[in-house]
This record gives sequence, C-alpha cells and structure tokens, in this order.
Amino acid sequence: MKHIFLAIAFLGMAFNVFAVEIDSKANVEWAENSYWQSEWPNTDFSNASLDLREILSGGVPKDGIRSVDDPQFMPVANEQEIAETEPVITVLINGEGRAYPLRYLMFHEIVNDTFEGMPISVTFCPLCNSSVVFERVLNGKTVEFGTTGKLHNSDLVMYDRLTETWWQQYNGTGIVGELMGEKLKVVASRLESLHLFKLRFPEGDIMVPPARLLGRYGQNPYDRYDSSISPFLYTGDYDGKIPALARVVVVGDVAYSLEYLSQINLLDVGDMRITWQAGQNSALDNRTISRGKDVGNIVVQKMQDGDWSDVPYMVSFAFAYKAFNPDMVIITE
Repeated sequence: MKHIFLAIAFLGMAFNVFAVEIDSKANVEWAENSYWQSEWPNTDFSNASLDLREILSGGVPKDGIRSVDDPQFMPVANEQEIAETEPVITVLINGEGRAYPLRYLMFHEIVNDTFEGMPISVTFCPLCNSSVVFERVLNGKTVEFGTTGKLHNSDLVMYDRLTETWWQQYNGTGIVGELMGEKLKVVASRLESLHLFKLRFPEGDIMVPPARLLGRYGQNPYDRYDSSISPFLYTGDYDGKIPALARVVVVGDVAYSLEYLSQINLLDVGDMRITWQAGQNSALDNRTISRGKDVGNIVVQKMQDGDWSDVPYMVSFAFAYKAFNPDMVIITE
C-alpha cells in the first residue's frame, strides 16, 4: 500500500504540467511548413506549451472525425439494441442521469450537449481509452469542441470553435493558441455498464444513435487493441511496471492498476473510496463491443457532509498516464 498517501492530494483532474522552454519561432515555421497554418488561420502557433513536432497527424483533417453537436435522447427503459454489459459514460446533474454509449463515441469522440442547463462536452479517445466530461464554457461563453485530427501522446487533441485553441483531451489543458495553459473544468462522470446505469436511473435518458454511421455502431474498429504490446501512433518511451496497454484508474494525478483493484474490490484512501465490480465489456477488445472481455466497473467517491459523492476519475491505459505524469508511479499493491 506504499505511496497510497499521495492520493489524498487529488483535486478533481489536476494533472501535472511541466514547464519547458519552447522555441516559438521554430513552432511557427513548423506550422507553416506542415500547412497547419493554412488549415488553422485563427490558431496562434507561436503560443504553445510544447514543441509542435510532438503532435502527430491522426490521418484525418480538421473535423474529419465529426463531433455530435445535436445529440438526441430517449428513455433508457426503451433501449433494446445495446447489450446490458456494454460501456456507457454517465453523468448525474441535479439528480438526473444521462448515458452516452461508447459505441457512438468510438466514432465521434466528442458529444456537445446541454444537460440540466449545463453545457458539457462528453469526450472519448479510443487510443488512450480515456473518457472525460468537461464544462464547455470558456471565459463565460458557451462553446463547442471539435476534433483537430491530431494526436499528442496518442491522445485526442480537441479544439474549441470560439478561439480555435487546441486542447489536450486527457487533462483538459490548452496546449496551442490563445488559451494555452488554461484548464477546462471537469464534470464528474462514470464509465459503467448499461445495466448499472439502468439500476441507478431507471427513468434516465440515453443517447440515441446519430444517423451518420448506423451500420457501424457497436463495432470496434481497433480490434484487439488493448491486447497489443505497444500503443498506436505513440512515439514516447514507457517505463511502467505493468503493460503499456494495461488499464489504470486515475484520480487526480494518482493512478491505480485496474488489475490490482479487481483483486481487492474495494480500496479506502482517507475519505475516498474506490470500488470495482464485474460486468462491463472492454470497448477495445473484440471486434464486436458486446463480446469484449470483462474489465469491470469502477466507482470513485468521497465522503462529504456524511454522504458519498462521486469524484472525477478516468480509466485509461498505463502508457497514457505515464506520458502525462512521467515522474509518478502506478500503484499496483
């Protein structure tokens, strides 16, 4: 249980950000030579927190992966197509629950929604297995997020359609442009099976399939990805003690091996509790999501005013956690 005490320092999704010296002139030249400047005339490439050569093309252009900007919903009790064990990202606001199936986010990566009056963006990066929900409000203005078609540390690089700043999906940090260095506010969410969501919110809503890709929803285009030896489109090093594509549960800047949590089922750390329960398919195993191996369900809660309340967390691959937190150790016992 060593290093457990580090977890009491969690503050939402406050990941480490490391200061490095950036050559702004070289970044601008890179943007011009790679035609990024012509594709992104409103993005200030001189204002970046990293060397732009660390950002790779994902093989698609700006908005080549289309966000869902007008999601539609139905009562979850009416859902008949999705297997009970399939994963959904779920949000609770004002006592109401809403579910966003990973079978849709696999192909769209971002859903811009307004739930109980709160503008939110529900995001998922398949290559990092990272799902995060953000408030889509910048300096008091409601914005939409889209996909740049770029990756950093194999993670989705988003952009906002107001300032065209580029944002790292994994930690919600602005990395290129006007709002470089700003942090998006994270909304607590769960990655859980449809069955568990139905139990919690039998009168809740679930997103219905967008019309664009009706024949593909429910499929995993990254067949057996989470059994791979190395991540896709990742050029960094990995020195973790568990496989690069092993799952970890990230709370703040602390990560716990999912395998470890599945062995003990419950972990108390100060006033925080992490529980694991079987019954959720991996979305990145079998070609058909509903046949994916069982990776279980995670809930992270903190005792507040005598009651348990959800804490923001993420289930991601180990390599992604180490890429953004290189000095941290994944807790495995």
